[in-house]
Amino acid sequence: MSELRFEDVTIRYGRALTAVDGVNLTVPSGQVVGLVGESGSGKSTLARAAVGLAEPAGGRILLDGVPMRDRRPLQMVFQDPYSSLDPRMTIGDSIAEAMPRADRRRDEVIRLLELVGLEADRVSAYPGALSGGQRQRVAIARALAGKPEVLIADEITSALDVSIQGTVLNLVRTLQRELRLSMLFISHNLAVVRYVSDIVAVMYLGRIVEVGPARDVLSNPQHPYTKELLAAAPRRGSTSLPPPDEALVADAEPADPHYPPAGCRFHPRCPIGPLIRTDREHCLTLDPTPEADHRLHRAACHHAAGVLRAVGSNPPVLQELKEDSQ
Repeated sequence: MSELRFEDVTIRYGRALTAVDGVNLTVPSGQVVGLVGESGSGKSTLARAAVGLAEPAGGRILLDGVPMRDRRPLQMVFQDPYSSLDPRMTIGDSIAEAMPRADRRRDEVIRLLELVGLEADRVSAYPGALSGGQRQRVAIARALAGKPEVLIADEITSALDVSIQGTVLNLVRTLQRELRLSMLFISHNLAVVRYVSDIVAVMYLGRIVEVGPARDVLSNPQHPYTKELLAAAPRRGSTSLPPPDEALVADAEPADPHYPPAGCRFHPRCPIGPLIRTDREHCLTLDPTPEADHRLHRAACHHAAGVLRAVGSNPPVLQELKEDSQ
């Protein structure tokens, strides 16, 4: 088990786009951190930087306190199981390719296949003969073949049929516990993140806006964006609508990441911000991030202490998320 830590990590694409902006995040040894946020928030870019596929423009990525350079004992399972495996290679060859040079590689391939719930005779099959769920199991086995100290899973169920998503999630959770892996689990689905994670981190426009123990964050959210994500989860029997002014900001499009808003980045969509409360014009110019460490869940919100009074913690949503994930 190892600790993965991002210290003030910034990642840019060209000069115009800062995809990740000063992120501080720790994946504790042997625990699962669920990173959640909408498309374009920077989640996958952060993961790619950890495995060396994106170069940080600033900050450091540390493994057990040591900066990672050429050797990166991390493995990543990608979103699309149909493109993550070479169609010209057998399943056995794909898994063996990721292994350190050693004898008895075939025996280890078979062991890994059985570990992810596939029969040994699949070793000579090609990816085209497998279903999406089976391919994702192979991708997980291939990642484990590299003997990672940290596993990164990037939206690994979003491309799968709903009927098999739960099976893959159960497999991931079981493997993480049995192998005592540290894991960064990325998803846009809060129910999925809650099901597998010890810690939840919420990302918006390149920044972490809230982070804490999963149960605490989902039952007692401090940032209005976290609350918005919870409210977006389907709720049985709910027909209530927000007030018109709150609905207006809630339905606003996310800001262009090339031109993030000044001040609080969430203010154009915030139901307790300056578009609703005229006494909160400071949100337009004052960045709440520098003081986040002094707030519960490191919430990047000037009014985090008042979020629960304004929009409610809504425990029933948490219960329904738990039920939906099972």
